[in-house]
Amino acid sequence: MEPVRAFADLMPLRRAIAERAAAEAAALEAARLKAIQEDRERRLFELAVGPVQPLNATDRVAHPFIPVEPEPLQRQADEESVMREALSDEFDVETLLHTDDLLSYRTPGLGQDVVRKLREGRWSIQRHIDLHGLRTDEAREALGRFIRETHSHGLRCVRVVHGKGLGSPGRTPVLKGRVLRWLVQKKEVLAFVQARPAEGGAGALVVLLRPAQPQQMHT
Repeated sequence: MEPVRAFADLMPLRRAIAERAAAEAAALEAARLKAIQEDRERRLFELAVGPVQPLNATDRVAHPFIPVEPEPLQRQADEESVMREALSDEFDVETLLHTDDLLSYRTPGLGQDVVRKLREGRWSIQRHIDLHGLRTDEAREALGRFIRETHSHGLRCVRVVHGKGLGSPGRTPVLKGRVLRWLVQKKEVLAFVQARPAEGGAGALVVLLRPAQPQQMHT
């Protein structure tokens, strides 16, 4: 290593030493100021709160940790898939319908008076669904979900609007026939009748649901 040949060669070294010393001094000063600030805040807290004592650890109540149940998204998707498969478009509904002056359906063993009261509006409509503009698969899923949810909430009378088919090719109510097939396949459905003119007439059905069992209901 060559000896230092001039005083000027020492200047960079002296400058580096001075910068390092300044940095260390600044760090020490910052630490000192932080300690002073923390001590000041602690004293202010003690003045504001007053004398305090640590809690007795033996008096603490340990609440058990209860994990939140995960939302069963996959199960819901599976149930919807099953529902789509269960509601068949090929179901023969003609033998189950009472084709009197106004279309009606009732499950076996259900009295005609129930259908008559339903047609007269004795049952108050609690909720409705409008299937206008939906594709067949969308309407099937929406109707199945609607019937399941309203039944689980304890509702008894609902309205299903399927439309009169005036905008369909040939002005044929295609969706209406499918809705009839789907409803008679739902175990929650007791009966349905064509709605009165003020409630949609030939473009809607008033549906009576079975009473929900307590274990089936949720809010």
